[in-house]
Amino acid sequence: MTEENQNISGRDAGKNSRAVPSSVRAEVLEAVRQLPHLPGVYRFFDKNDKLLYVGKARDLVKRVSTYFQKTSPSPRIAMMVGRIARLQTTVTRSEVEALILESNLIKTLHPHYNIIFRDDKSYPYLKVTGQRVPRIVYYRGTVDRKNEYFGPFPNASAVRETIQILQKVFRLRTCEDSVFRNRTRPCLLYQIGRCSGPCAGLIGENAYRRDVEHAVRFLRGEQTAILGELQEKMEGYARRLEFEEAALVRNQIAALSQVLHQQSMETDNEAEDVDIIAVVVRQGCACINLAMVRGGRHLGDHAVFPGNMGSAVENEGEKRETRILKAFLAQHYIDRQIPRTLVLNLDFDEPALMMALSEQAGHRIHLVFQPQGQRRLWLEMAQKNAEIALERVLSKSGTQLSRVKALIDLMKLDIDDPDSLRIEAFDISHTQGEAVQASCVVFHHCAMQNSEYRRYNIAGITPGDDYAAMKQVLTRRYGKLVGHEDLMPHIVLVDGGKGQVSMASQVFAELGHDLGLIVGVAKGEGRKVGLETLVYADGRLPQELGKDSGVLMLIAQIRDEAHRFAITGMRAKRDKKRQASRLEEIEGVGAKRRQRLLARFGSVRGIADASVDDLATVEGISHRLAQQIYDQLH
Repeated sequence: MTEENQNISGRDAGKNSRAVPSSVRAEVLEAVRQLPHLPGVYRFFDKNDKLLYVGKARDLVKRVSTYFQKTSPSPRIAMMVGRIARLQTTVTRSEVEALILESNLIKTLHPHYNIIFRDDKSYPYLKVTGQRVPRIVYYRGTVDRKNEYFGPFPNASAVRETIQILQKVFRLRTCEDSVFRNRTRPCLLYQIGRCSGPCAGLIGENAYRRDVEHAVRFLRGEQTAILGELQEKMEGYARRLEFEEAALVRNQIAALSQVLHQQSMETDNEAEDVDIIAVVVRQGCACINLAMVRGGRHLGDHAVFPGNMGSAVENEGEKRETRILKAFLAQHYIDRQIPRTLVLNLDFDEPALMMALSEQAGHRIHLVFQPQGQRRLWLEMAQKNAEIALERVLSKSGTQLSRVKALIDLMKLDIDDPDSLRIEAFDISHTQGEAVQASCVVFHHCAMQNSEYRRYNIAGITPGDDYAAMKQVLTRRYGKLVGHEDLMPHIVLVDGGKGQVSMASQVFAELGHDLGLIVGVAKGEGRKVGLETLVYADGRLPQELGKDSGVLMLIAQIRDEAHRFAITGMRAKRDKKRQASRLEEIEGVGAKRRQRLLARFGSVRGIADASVDDLATVEGISHRLAQQIYDQLH
């Protein structure tokens, strides 16, 4: 790839105006005319260098020039184009490569005018380790070639349910390696028939690996073949009069048969891996419901809601549902495993996208738009679940929207679109001055924006001085926005009354920010919910909203989230410090021995859970010192 930058100075356009001056527009147009007739990715920036939009093109000059025609295809595109002060392009070797780059940039940079699918967490997998004695484990993260991965699963419970099935049928180990290496007797899982006890040598290595192979084939959908092989194995034991072994295999057959009987959602093609995707759009809000079938087993579904729907630009002549589906496919699958079949509830044609996904997957991807039989039932169910999830969100967002409008009216904010209201809330948390942390949470687009939350470690203050902690966090947060007032939130919410508001006012006065942004939430008499008072920094009189006020419910929601985020971070920081200090206090355990203990058991908690005999197996730890460590940690 090659990259070109057209840097255009549009910083003199005025702080309060989003539109760029005509001189900057002329420079942008000249930069557009100089673009090559090559595939690539383009990015639009405003005068504050904020990324507005990312797009891909088969021909950069032809595609980008369409945005600057005299007649704009939509008001939303016209609004975006009016803010463009700079553009940046990256030339790629093909349209497929451009699409991959575009999707990665959207996922990482979150442009204001692109549809964005945010996942709070990665999808979970079931991992079968590549060790001499493999184990099955729940896993999130990037996959590698050392182990086998099955999934992704729609949620954690689907993975854990599958692990329970594998334990019950094939009796595979799930224990940590440190536990497995140091065991001489089988654990409780062996006693209840959920593990075959390889740690204690109660099953041969070859026999255990055959069970692992059966489990892997089960996950790939070869259940019927496995049943047949187990049947032959049981009959062989019976012919040789090895009745105990025959009984164990019989129990495996019974457990596997029960699992297959309970799995009501079956398919004619047992080994089928399918993703079923349904798109539903209503009242300007969209929901994608993704249902996953692996090895013929329906694992459940997962509802995804795109962000930036209110500001996303649209392509002329393209249905909104199609545009949302294409964005989802590109962003969801660009770095994930892709099944061979995708069942969709609407038809679309995007050869470059499907070519890119197929190249990444290493196999051809078959799209099904009018499924029959079981697939049709799956798709109907996915669409129904999408409708239900969307109705739930619309009902909730309707209430939230009314609260946001009431807050805008109450504080007389100059905001036309309630969706644009941005609130940043702060709280301080510590335990008697220990492990002081400040939290900042963000409310935007009528919802909490978890990805924008931040924690700040507070240092260099008198322990327990909440005012000094608030001064430090506000200075660090807003000191870098001096001269960029248009990037400030509409409301800065601090948890506290006149004291905290006064401290926040000092910080804002020193930085030159508007004091009218600061709002304090003072707790009422007896700290009862509903008796809170809003305290202002600009001379406005305090306001008591009343326990039935929708504005108070919104403010309380944001304040409580700031408190939750601060206290969880503080506790984690405090506990980590305390646990580390407990290990450092043990006489005879220096840095090297601490390192060896942590390498073996993973954490101070793992060391505390280990027995004296387990501790003594660590290099440099005598039995006497192991006993001392055990006594100190209990």
